[in-house]
Amino acid sequence: MSETDKVFAGSIPENYDRYMVPLIFEPFAADLARRAASLSPSAVLEIAAGTGVVTRALAPKLSTSASYVVTDLNQPMLDYAASQQGPDSRIEWRQADALALPFEDAAFDLVCCQFGAMFFPDRTSGYREAKRVLKPGGHFLFNVWDRLEENVFANDVTNALARMFPNDPPRFMARTPHGYHDTALIRSELEDAGFSRVVIETRAEQSRASSPRLAAVAYCQGTPLRNEIEARGAGELEAATDSAASAIADRHGRGEIAAKIQAHVIMAVV
Repeated sequence: MSETDKVFAGSIPENYDRYMVPLIFEPFAADLARRAASLSPSAVLEIAAGTGVVTRALAPKLSTSASYVVTDLNQPMLDYAASQQGPDSRIEWRQADALALPFEDAAFDLVCCQFGAMFFPDRTSGYREAKRVLKPGGHFLFNVWDRLEENVFANDVTNALARMFPNDPPRFMARTPHGYHDTALIRSELEDAGFSRVVIETRAEQSRASSPRLAAVAYCQGTPLRNEIEARGAGELEAATDSAASAIADRHGRGEIAAKIQAHVIMAVV
């Protein structure tokens, strides 16, 4: 993973929330919130909260006495998440590095993370930190994307950009969001970090957009893929977005579109 893969700045947080969240994140956020709430946690830590799609889904499901600490490494993303959340005295917003969590041992009974583990520079260290801050018997609940080929629009965009930049194709989607899909590796790294009873479920959902253009804007302008495209030259962002939109339209039509997205949902117990 390159350093630019972790940069969610400028207009990316707003575009991410406006386009990417409804396109691919909302269905899995609802799933994660349902699973988290079923555990009836009293002290929750969310890691890599992004623009707060899980926070918005989970907070209403928690008890009135629960505490909910919401963190992200990127302050612009966290600021945007807080701006989208109604007043809630149970929620504390805090910038935090998943590999060096600023919390005491055994402080939480649930740690959750939606599509963040792929960005950890050292996943086993991140998992050890999650285990450290969990109480005995606590749960670590998170999800990661399955391979690129199982996520149709992301694959369409990646292939379109490879045709546009054949000598230096932008590979952010394959490298980072969809680069951590080996379930045997995930299980092994969790066990190395000290977790037991690791359960992994592969879940498919539908990604929907009102137009191919919207899906193209989501991927090209609402993720760090934008940084990779812009690094290839002035004016390339709009051209790349147009190319991605055309590729999606050619395959899925020019009106409302839908295609498969797929992820692994992991529950690990201390």
